[in-house]
Amino acid sequence: MKKFSLFNAASLTLGFAFLYLPILILVIYSFNEGRSVGIWVGWSTKWYAAAFENEQLMEAAWVTIRIALISASAATVLGTLAAIVLARYGRFPGRMLFSGMVFAPLVMPEIILGLSFLLLFVAVDFDRGFWTITLAHVTFTMCFVAVVVQSRLVTFDHSLEEAAMDLGCRPVGVFFRITLPIILPAVVSGWMLAFTLSLDDLVIASFNTGPGATTLPMKIYSDVRLGVKPEINAVCTIMIGVVTVAVIIASILTRRSEAERERAERLAAAG
Repeated sequence: MKKFSLFNAASLTLGFAFLYLPILILVIYSFNEGRSVGIWVGWSTKWYAAAFENEQLMEAAWVTIRIALISASAATVLGTLAAIVLARYGRFPGRMLFSGMVFAPLVMPEIILGLSFLLLFVAVDFDRGFWTITLAHVTFTMCFVAVVVQSRLVTFDHSLEEAAMDLGCRPVGVFFRITLPIILPAVVSGWMLAFTLSLDDLVIASFNTGPGATTLPMKIYSDVRLGVKPEINAVCTIMIGVVTVAVIIASILTRRSEAERERAERLAAAG
């Protein structure tokens, strides 16, 4: 076993600093009393109050959260079903085409995806707005859920399902009572990933937006082009806090689910 050297420690420190130091600076300057984002004046929370009083920012945030919740939930269901098909049914006619369509958004540039969705909605004469962004995000994030869930299904112990069916449980009951609880940590992780990607997306949403469907990244980008406002730092800090809390809650639920599953397996093995 190799020792943790000074070089490894320095590399790890520089890597984390590169990733998280800009976020830390943003959070600190969200409490800056002065209006200038580059000059520190003193501590204050007035920009958080100003952000909540900004109706346009709050409306954009509410639209973004609704789109993220709906698209992440739909993408989780569809991605989980796609992962089950790819992991369980081996070779079937059209498997290569199906897997290519599922995983294509992983390697496709966002600008191409956004333009493709735009052309589709224009061709079918679908009014662009809230639902076009949601549908685009479902398609965009579903592949990430499929990858996460499929990686868990690859190592799944099929003997548990076979034992349940031998005891008289029907396939649907086996899925909801055996399969889903075991793969639930992967499903939750996929949902969190889809939610975060939808919350953060700018390019695809910009192509497919319409009247009354301005997302928070779009609003922030349009405001930043005219200069960074202190309210933007406050809103970004709130978003970081919301995502952090969601990740912590998901981690706690996942650990509890894993602990319950391991306890159930030990009881089954013992008795």
